[in-house]
Amino acid sequence: MSVVGVTVRDMTARNLLLDRIERTPDVRELLRSSFAFDVGRRNGHGLRLASGASLEPIAGEFAGGTYFLCPEEDGRRPVVYASSEGEGGLMADDLADALEIIVGLDWRDCLGFSGGGDAAVMQVSAQHLERHLARDNPEIAEERARVAEALSLRVVPVADLVVRLHAAAARTVPEYVVTTEDGEEYGPLFGAYSEPRLGGWD
Repeated sequence: MSVVGVTVRDMTARNLLLDRIERTPDVRELLRSSFAFDVGRRNGHGLRLASGASLEPIAGEFAGGTYFLCPEEDGRRPVVYASSEGEGGLMADDLADALEIIVGLDWRDCLGFSGGGDAAVMQVSAQHLERHLARDNPEIAEERARVAEALSLRVVPVADLVVRLHAAAARTVPEYVVTTEDGEEYGPLFGAYSEPRLGGWD
């Protein structure tokens, strides 16, 4: 049996985490407002992997990007992200790992300022981004702890999250390349720049 292309087995395996988020309004709102993971935004229908495998949209973010679950592999469902600007790829091996990255790291900008996928550049960018984030939102550490406790996630050091994120994004080709229905491939998640072009990391 299937519902909109998703089998009952997939729905069962897709995650207790999503159900917990949807049943916990304060956590759902915190994920939406502070971490740009909004389970109320499930756009991106029609995107798939280059292999032809279907993708299940599970959440979106303000800039128009979408998070997807891939078909199950060895008991886990990898998570890919596709931006509204045409970048996409693997970010984690399952939803728990993805949420630890989403909550614990400014991951999109960390990839964006990666010098084309240089792990050392990502580590430097992550530290600058943490400083900016703490300045703009002094409650970020408390919010991270609240979400982690509510969803039984680990609070992982930023440097370790960067390692995990780099390793996942680097495995995008060939299995996790995102494509449109017409077969147009999304570009990599790694950005070419190592810091903002105007003003650097001021």
